Amino acid sequence: MFRALLTLSAALTTALTATALLTAPAQAAPSVPSDDGARVVAERWLDTRTADLTISSPAIGKDVPVRVLTPPGWSPTANRTWPVLYLLHGVGDDYTSWTRETDVEELSAATDVLVVMPDAGRAGWYTDWYNNGRGGTPRWETFHTEELIQLVERNYRGGTARSVAGLSAGGTGAFTYSAKHPGLFRAAASYSGLLSTQFIGVPQFIYTTVLREGLDPYGPWGREAVVPLVWAANNPRSLARDLRGTRLYVSFGNGFKGPLDDSWLTLDPFETIVGTTSPDFVLHARSLGLTVTVNAYGGGTHTWKYWQRELHASWSLLTSALR
Repeated sequence: MFRALLTLSAALTTALTATALLTAPAQAAPSVPSDDGARVVAERWLDTRTADLTISSPAIGKDVPVRVLTPPGWSPTANRTWPVLYLLHGVGDDYTSWTRETDVEELSAATDVLVVMPDAGRAGWYTDWYNNGRGGTPRWETFHTEELIQLVERNYRGGTARSVAGLSAGGTGAFTYSAKHPGLFRAAASYSGLLSTQFIGVPQFIYTTVLREGLDPYGPWGREAVVPLVWAANNPRSLARDLRGTRLYVSFGNGFKGPLDDSWLTLDPFETIVGTTSPDFVLHARSLGLTVTVNAYGGGTHTWKYWQRELHASWSLLTSALR
């Protein structure tokens, strides 16, 4: 009996220790910094595959959270590297959205790919903010395309084969980043992304999304009517020529009731706007001779039900490009 109690006590101690390791407060993690001094200052493992990182970022001027899903067999001391898929969230959300709203953990469980889901601010719009010509923080493009990528590769065995996908503003960011940094990503997917940001009425819509978060509506790119070249330099449609060689996936609805919507009467103005700008991008891209895989699914709203479906639909394109 005494031996059985000792065995039970040892088992409980082991279980509690393991639980404590997973739920312990974030601790400073050893980190090789990025070129400009960005550094992982905390690392918290939520389970055996999922880690939340805290990055001290000069580009943003404060700490930024990032969630990472590791592939089978991953180790920070492995002799090999893993290809990386970056997933970008939309306005009004954060780095937890992909694991909160989709089955990306299950979908990626058997895939030999490191999945990285960075924060991008409540309305950062995936750009280095213009700030009325002053520049300065936040510099989200610099954070994502330089600091973060360097930290993933130097500390988490990320390789140089990369894909990127995003929803809504994240779709805008996925295409903008791919165009402004040719060769950085092998494939890019946009789910309900604003891909023609200078389309009539769209700048005003973007101003509203930033103002709604209590930020300067002209912070990202200024007033489009005053500095249209700044907008053009960050507009996926204007940059489409530089996407040549990148595998592209575009999906969008029209804002009306679709097969995944519960309400019998639905009209989503956000997806209606997307359903105008994405076709404008696609027509222009194809006029340039670019190959774009398109799912213009008609009825459908600006909601996670559709983005979950499109993540699955584009998964093969995103991951096969990494082989």
